Amino acid sequence: MLPVRLSSVCDAITPFLIACALVVVLQTQARAEDVAPVCDEYGLALLSTPHAPWKGAPLRVIFATEKPQDGALALISPSGKVAVQTSDRQGGPPYFWHAEIASPEAGTWQAKLTRQGAAPGCRDITRDIVVARKKPRGPGSSKAVWPLRDKWDRGNENLYAAWLQILFDAPLDEDLSWKALGEVLHNDSRNVLFNHLGLREDQTRATIRPDCADLPYFLRAYYAFKMGLPFGYANCTRGGGGKPPRCTKWWNVVKEEPAPMTKTARRKSRSNSLIRGAAASPARYRTPARPKGLVPGFQHYLRRTIADGVHSGNGRTANDDDDTDFYPVPLTREALRPGTIYADPYGHILMLVKRVPQTDEGAGVFLAVDGQPDGTVSRKRFWRGNFLFAQDPALGGPGFKRIRPIERKANGTLRRLTNAQIADHPDYGDFSLQQSTIGVEAFYDRMDDVMSPEPLDPFKAMTEAVTALEEQVNARVNSVENGRKFLAGNRRTVALPKGASIFETSGPWENFATPSRDLRLLIAMDVVRKFPDRVARRPERYAMPAGKTPEEVRKELEETLLTELSARKFSYKRSDGSSWTLSLDDLLVRITDLEMAYNINDCAEMRWGALEGSEEESTCKRRAPSTQRRKMASDYRPWFSERRRPPRG
Repeated sequence: MLPVRLSSVCDAITPFLIACALVVVLQTQARAEDVAPVCDEYGLALLSTPHAPWKGAPLRVIFATEKPQDGALALISPSGKVAVQTSDRQGGPPYFWHAEIASPEAGTWQAKLTRQGAAPGCRDITRDIVVARKKPRGPGSSKAVWPLRDKWDRGNENLYAAWLQILFDAPLDEDLSWKALGEVLHNDSRNVLFNHLGLREDQTRATIRPDCADLPYFLRAYYAFKMGLPFGYANCTRGGGGKPPRCTKWWNVVKEEPAPMTKTARRKSRSNSLIRGAAASPARYRTPARPKGLVPGFQHYLRRTIADGVHSGNGRTANDDDDTDFYPVPLTREALRPGTIYADPYGHILMLVKRVPQTDEGAGVFLAVDGQPDGTVSRKRFWRGNFLFAQDPALGGPGFKRIRPIERKANGTLRRLTNAQIADHPDYGDFSLQQSTIGVEAFYDRMDDVMSPEPLDPFKAMTEAVTALEEQVNARVNSVENGRKFLAGNRRTVALPKGASIFETSGPWENFATPSRDLRLLIAMDVVRKFPDRVARRPERYAMPAGKTPEEVRKELEETLLTELSARKFSYKRSDGSSWTLSLDDLLVRITDLEMAYNINDCAEMRWGALEGSEEESTCKRRAPSTQRRKMASDYRPWFSERRRPPRG
């Protein structure tokens, strides 16, 4: 009877269990319908500024994402009205939308991103932003250089890239240049993070004048300061003796580099120590401690601590070295984002700020910014004349690199990720030694493919190369003019540095002589002159005219090139302040004279290759001493004629 009894019980219980299970399923479904789907996808991030919004400050919003989806960003007022909406998606990658309300009313605003092609439950992403009636108190200081309240991840990296692109954005054909980085950061129409902390921190008009090595650090530190993110830098050697630079110590905002009571020839001098007659003894001075207060402390950290602690060797460390501030990335569109630096093998550093995709009308372009010894910051396009590449272990690891991520440990200290950790990290995963394995031509060929995946019209491509050369020449006009003004107010002769030091020194020679710039310009001129041959060498890369051989196209390109170079004009100021106009073709005719045109002690006329005894040269009143000219001709000229920079040591 027991089996029967069990069977009867089971018959009675089974419908009950099924009913209970059905209720559980229905309740689960009901809860799932009530709860919004998880849409915090990889790389999706919102930046609203200021840090504590209030009605007396503009409300600015950036929404960034990894995916190239069409969509629109709307800022919705507390009353529910759409105050502003934009479908202008920028970047790529990351992709972002940017909107602003000049005078937001108090209350709860919404930033709503509507994306086409997103998952059904994630088409609309909404974030609340509370705008106060009264100005909140800004953040206070801490034991660290600035308080840490967030971490670096893909979202913050995407927002950093978007901020950089907006900061340096302008039409492609606009010549962007500033006398100092401070002019950019203190421009509230460019800088989304202007006064982000509510401390009037960008209205102090503090002097911010980084050189090329400082620039990536200054920008990263500025963003980290505003957003409460980790930051650090390494003390590195410059390399020499056939070895690349190495970094020996790492400092950060939690563990600051000790400030010694005195320093001797450590700080990058801006003095006239290379002028003959100046004191030959090393400069000694007292290093002040970081002042109290969040904003004064940050300004000191930027202009003194970081500026004194880094140099171009930081970017040229070996690509497989873990103890560095930068790590190499693959040559792909996904990896080459705003904020990626380019370390050329001879000591110059640039930072990518925008990618312009290829269109039917033109080739794709990477835009970058760099700093100069005189503080000038300007925007440049990637091409062979600006981005030098070489494979020589003694020069270090050149190429594109990203700033190494920094993590905060449980005990509050900071650490950098190793190359292996970056390769395995879900927010990064882009460490690569690809650039260490390819030659010079393969590097530039690969970059052509990344910028413009489709074949290029060879005539349009050559015209864009001429435009890039023209930009480089115009930048040199500014540098030579700065030197002319310096000579007008200084009658003493600037000493000629010894050997390879002409490329890497301090004082007036660093600020006003142009050996590094001129070496790059000579290489750029070679690139333009040889462009027709490059097309003939690699015809598959170009949309060659139908029915014409590569040789026929090469000859047509040479004729077009001569016309284009003759039509492009520029002017410089001679010693008496009068203008003299040259064409790019004039400059190429003088290419050998430009191998000796970098000396600050020469007049502007000679620095542009004017023929002695000509009308152009008649206003020249200053020449470098004959001893310097002989030294330049016998010892230094081969570096320029062979288009190579000597190794250190």
